[in-house]
Amino acid sequence: MLDIKFVRDNPDAVKENIKKKFQDAKLPLVDEVIEKDAKYRECLKEVETLKAARNKLSKANGPLFGQLKKCGDEAKKAELQAQIDANNAAVKADADKMAELEAEEAKLAERIQEIMYTIPQMIDPSVPIGPDDTYNVEAQRFGEPVVPDFPIPYHTEIMESFDGIDMDAAGRVAGNGFYYLLGNIARLHEAVLAYARDFMIDKGFTYVIPPFMMHGNVVQGVMSFPEMDAMMYKIEGEDLYLIGTSEHTMIGRFIDQTLDEATLPLTLTSYSPCFRKEKGAHGIEERGIYRIHQFEKQEMIVVCRPEESADWYEKLWKNSVELFRSMEIPVRQLNCCSGDLADLKVKSCDIEAWSPRQQKYFEVCSCSNLGDAQARRLHIRVKGKDGKTYLAHTLNNTCVAPPRMLIAFLENHLQADGSVTIPKVLQPYMGGLEVMVPVHKK
Repeated sequence: MLDIKFVRDNPDAVKENIKKKFQDAKLPLVDEVIEKDAKYRECLKEVETLKAARNKLSKANGPLFGQLKKCGDEAKKAELQAQIDANNAAVKADADKMAELEAEEAKLAERIQEIMYTIPQMIDPSVPIGPDDTYNVEAQRFGEPVVPDFPIPYHTEIMESFDGIDMDAAGRVAGNGFYYLLGNIARLHEAVLAYARDFMIDKGFTYVIPPFMMHGNVVQGVMSFPEMDAMMYKIEGEDLYLIGTSEHTMIGRFIDQTLDEATLPLTLTSYSPCFRKEKGAHGIEERGIYRIHQFEKQEMIVVCRPEESADWYEKLWKNSVELFRSMEIPVRQLNCCSGDLADLKVKSCDIEAWSPRQQKYFEVCSCSNLGDAQARRLHIRVKGKDGKTYLAHTLNNTCVAPPRMLIAFLENHLQADGSVTIPKVLQPYMGGLEVMVPVHKK
């Protein structure tokens, strides 16, 4: 969400930014919000003028009442009463006009906020320009992608060989998009989360378990309306939504707060289940547990000063690379293009893991710098040493989301005999297990 003053002073830059995001239908909103803002400020000014006039008239009536009380001349008393009545009538007229203006103010303010929630954040100059994710740009690779000389089954087939998944039972219990994880596969799932937690704690991040639901005003503060509609599950009859990612309640924690600059940066790592509608049809590679309605995730969150956010963006995505490489999984960094950025994001990149079966990379982490967009919506301010306040910057990045992480892990550690090797960093979380041996050979 932009500052209305910035839009007012830089309409051409805002329009150019909208064009770069291939959202030309939003271009008329810039002129509309500037017009509505001008009317809103005129209303405010007129209301203040009317308040001053009302106060002046009310104040003038005081001496008139005093004179009326002491006056013995009937003609003079009638004259004074007429003046008092005229002042009262003017006060009432001003009050009626003020009520009309204040109603107009409220209407204008609502529309201005609606538009400002819709106009996208200004993107970083380094963001590649393109209409959709096919224009995302590979920046660099880490680790050598390997294609083994034996066929790699689909990930659910690998899991089934370990008696590690039951999607049929989950379908009977909850429908499509859910699963039961069992045995060593379930243990591997939790081992990855525990390792990621400790990895981030060792980086100096504070471990947090946040609420898994949030109020609607927090939802509106952390994400755009199209994202909200596509992702969020609402609790019927309650002002509560299930979180799609712990970033939402982690940032929501600071709503309407003024933070002491000396406490920044806040570096946090959070665990939560996540719930998503995952609307729309997906390709064959997104069956199984690739896209599901419920999963668990470890997240990275940073709240910092504006001048620090670019550096923290670099640190966050590099944490993901280091984490995946420590588990011997090749990855690459992909810079997201303008059309692939959600409206609140200044800059974003994906970390993609190598899939030996598909012989291509797929997304496992998403790192974003949101600038002051979330802070402006949620009123998260920072008080500096000089006593002045300013908006914080917020960033987030996936640490690990085990459903996709498990796919990458199993494919990259699968051996020709169907066993799966456990890298050294995970062995302590697997009870010292070095190799997972399948129960059923395919």
